[in-house]
Amino acid sequence: MSSSIPMTREGYQRLQEELKRRVRVDRPKVVQDIAEARAHGDLSENAEYDAAKERQGFVEGRIKELNDKIARAQVINPAELDTDKVVFGAKVTLFDVDSGTEVTYQIVGEDEADLKDGKISVTSPVGKALIGHRLDDEVRIKVPSGLKVYEVIDIKYE
Repeated sequence: MSSSIPMTREGYQRLQEELKRRVRVDRPKVVQDIAEARAHGDLSENAEYDAAKERQGFVEGRIKELNDKIARAQVINPAELDTDKVVFGAKVTLFDVDSGTEVTYQIVGEDEADLKDGKISVTSPVGKALIGHRLDDEVRIKVPSGLKVYEVIDIKYE
């Protein structure tokens, strides 16, 4: 039995949009590319045909993966959470004790993580370390560069 995959509504909608595009646009295009390449004759030395078949394998694999993730999705709306702890979906503002700077992360599912956008995976070292902490807690996180010490200065659920 496969386990559920936590994700935000936004992440779920992105997966659905990608699936729609793969099925409605990418799949028909690759089928057309294969038909055109086939029309060029000898398939044993037809690089276009080989490339199109490879693309078809990728597209079909991705469609299967997206269907699986959507089927196992557990959509969590952070705005409906009633807690004072850091949980999935929370936007957490941290004070870096060493550098004196602040950083804000939203804890999201693996497929939604994007550090440039301030979104970290619930399974990342920082994401895992923050779960369960409260306002004003000191959080010590082992990262590749050593030990980071943060203070939780804000928790929001939007």
